Amino acid sequence: MSFGKNLQFLRHLKGNMTQEDLAEKMNISRQTVSKWELDTAQPEMDKAIELCKLFNCSLDNLFRSDMVACGKAYTNLRVETVPAFRYIKHAVISSDPEGDAIDRIFYIARSCGVDNPRVIGWDFPNVSQEQKNVFNMHGYEAAWILPDGVVPPDIEIHEQASHKYAAIHIETPFESPFVTIPNAYKTLMEYMRVNCLERTKKDVIPCFETDGESMDIYIACK
Repeated sequence: MSFGKNLQFLRHLKGNMTQEDLAEKMNISRQTVSKWELDTAQPEMDKAIELCKLFNCSLDNLFRSDMVACGKAYTNLRVETVPAFRYIKHAVISSDPEGDAIDRIFYIARSCGVDNPRVIGWDFPNVSQEQKNVFNMHGYEAAWILPDGVVPPDIEIHEQASHKYAAIHIETPFESPFVTIPNAYKTLMEYMRVNCLERTKKDVIPCFETDGESMDIYIACK
């Protein structure tokens, strides 16, 4: 853990704030910020509390957490308004629900003449403890965002209005997916906390991932 590296990470989350910007807000010199980030000096208590207020974090977060460990693999942290879209979805509970659900969505899209569908997905929560613990199963729901004019037959079509999401990009999510993807959610939640963004689940998909060799993760916010 490193206070200096945590401070650099928090600056990055706060809209790529520069050392000069932070120095101005804290009423100190840029050289002082540089010393903090090099771990050659630490702030006095009043300045540490001021930093916590600025970055919406605790002293424990600032001085004892290892924030940077979950931030290196990710880029393009942002707030994005996702336009309204129509979609169909398919949920699977199995030992490999992501692959099963996405394969089904691709099959439906190709049967409608679309070879490269825009597919998103999210964890499906309605899984019993027995399914999880005894059979090592979990749930996943994949969705196809429908192009204009495409109406798959005999499948319920859902609609989502335009909504604001916090988002993050992962360039190589599947090199270590059981580490990289959960840590992306953790980094995105840190970004939302630092920027005072509140989650919402009202009338929208609360969070989702894009399918592909790279990935973007979205969390709905107010």
